[in-house]
Amino acid sequence: MARSIDTLTIHAGETRDKAHDSLVTPIVLATAYPFQNTGELHSYFRGEVERSEEYGRYGNPTRAVAEARLAALDGGEAAMVTSSGMSAIVTTLLAMVKPGAHLVITNDSYRKTRVFVREFLARFGIEHTACEPSIAGIAAAIRPTTRLIITESPTNPYLNCIDLAALAALARPQRIKTIVDATLATPYNCRPLDFGIDLVVHSATKYLGGHNDLMAGVVVGGQGLIDAIREHQGMFGALPGAFGSYLLIRGLKTFALRMERHNASGLAIARFLETHPKVERVWYPGLESHPAHAIARQQMRGFGGLISFTVKGSLADGSKVVDACRIPYLAPSLGGPESLIEQPALMSYYDKSSEERAALGIHDNLIRMSVGLEDAGELIADLDQALTSF
Repeated sequence: MARSIDTLTIHAGETRDKAHDSLVTPIVLATAYPFQNTGELHSYFRGEVERSEEYGRYGNPTRAVAEARLAALDGGEAAMVTSSGMSAIVTTLLAMVKPGAHLVITNDSYRKTRVFVREFLARFGIEHTACEPSIAGIAAAIRPTTRLIITESPTNPYLNCIDLAALAALARPQRIKTIVDATLATPYNCRPLDFGIDLVVHSATKYLGGHNDLMAGVVVGGQGLIDAIREHQGMFGALPGAFGSYLLIRGLKTFALRMERHNASGLAIARFLETHPKVERVWYPGLESHPAHAIARQQMRGFGGLISFTVKGSLADGSKVVDACRIPYLAPSLGGPESLIEQPALMSYYDKSSEERAALGIHDNLIRMSVGLEDAGELIADLDQALTSF
């Protein structure tokens, strides 16, 4: 029987008969898993028996449960959990490209992903084209040597959404693999694999873990692709620990409930900000004013808890708003129970001049808020008093 995402977040990947009759998945800290005898070793490597991996770099029973659950949530055949979102992206890209290949990346993808493609992969003869985040922009960037397309949906900080079905229809006939970073959407709001995308990546540090207390990443897709990427993980060692995997499993049990709150509060706060006299513009895909609203409505269940907005003022005025907030913390990241607020111009682009930031599309008066699980009305009241402080 098909299970809802609410049930899968609690039960997927687990057996009912766990070690020591435990209700929850135990934390297995072992680094090696002995064989009973040489005969079992032979059977294992011939694929005749199922058991734990022989060494911790290649697998862990606690991590395996987290991977099975995440694969189920995203509708994939398999998943590979890594030590961070960036390690998921880096390991995946290194496994999938080789010298002479060309990849396409949309120019609003995560900054560190773009830096990795532009500065690291280029050293090894891997070419790329950065393009506008649209199907037309991606299509124009494709070359005969293109092997991979990388994008996000929604993006950070302006929450652009790409038409995933159109992207898959563009890439598949040309035998180009597609990767979508869906950290901001989460499997609760959007499952890119359902639209024909080959691989989906998440920073599990964010909504999936959900408590601002663990670092992890995941890549989900077909069994063959994940197996090939996992071979590289075994070499690179970008592994999550057993305790981190346990925390991820634990966080996922409340994932659906948390996302309901993030979605509802995010939309309510975005609507409030859009009407505030001190706010210049709001970016949130649940608003009719967002350029990608129609696409978001077609392929998303909800719109998450991340909101970007510009104030009618300067960088200093934005700082006044941030500093006047009493509930959100001034911090990077997103997806946890605590609301967070920051200015991208300072938090992520401090080393750039105002002109350089503008060229990258980062306005000095831009504020990004990750809406947590607090009372939405109290968050709105807090933002209102902060906005009237300048």
